[in-house]
Amino acid sequence: METEKELLNAIQSGKKEAMRRLYDRYSGYAMAIGLRYVPERDEVRDVLQDSFVKILTTINQFEYRGEGSLKSWIARIVSNHAIDHLRSQNRYQTVAEIPDEPDDTIDEPDITDLTPEALTEMIGQLPSNYRTVLNLFVFEQRSHKEIARLLDIKESTSSSIFFRAKKMLAKMIKENRTKQ
Repeated sequence: METEKELLNAIQSGKKEAMRRLYDRYSGYAMAIGLRYVPERDEVRDVLQDSFVKILTTINQFEYRGEGSLKSWIARIVSNHAIDHLRSQNRYQTVAEIPDEPDDTIDEPDITDLTPEALTEMIGQLPSNYRTVLNLFVFEQRSHKEIARLLDIKESTSSSIFFRAKKMLAKMIKENRTKQ
């Protein structure tokens, strides 16, 4: 398989088929990332189209930092476009503060028998702000400080939203188990 560096070199030397190989190689991965934020497939296709336009028009500015850096760069562009999409649809509501709830514990459920699809579907059912913070923190491994800056919220709000998202997801997983 072609390395990221070889693929980049081919794209940067103007080979159009290399752009297609980039798309073919990463579009499924990008779709999975987009679906974590925007659960509706038709809307995710729009996000991916915008993302790949940006990727292909700015790839000459990309700074290669080793194998995996291109994939990470693509993931960041897709997640940023997905968040922008949610904002443009007025489906991401920011809140200045979330009041504390008295129960600050979460019984973490066992997810070993859950399929990735089932977990993704449950995450997709979370309110958009919960889903967004959870994805940024867990999957993109961004700090609450970064999340706060990106979403224009307080760091403590990001942390509170994350806690509530985990709590809601744990409840959904438990309910799913009782239905089986």
